Amino acid sequence: MTVQVNITPNGRMSLPADLRKRLGLAEGGAVFLEETEDGIVLRTAAQAVAHAQAIARRFTEGNADATVDAFLANRVAESGE
Repeated sequence: MTVQVNITPNGRMSLPADLRKRLGLAEGGAVFLEETEDGIVLRTAAQAVAHAQAIARRFTEGNADATVDAFLANRVAESGE
């Protein structure tokens, strides 16, 4: 879906109400803009977290040493406690 959004001279833009509602932003909220080769991608906070998790999974999947528990155990081992 493509939606035209106008930007005011001071840099503000408004997302249409139906789009904000579908994205869970009806009461307002944060969005993240990512500049890509193809243009700008706008993500809600939840979408940005899911995107970051997907990227992390690509680098950590199947690596038992990439868990939080493994990291913490390694830190304890390094500290000698």
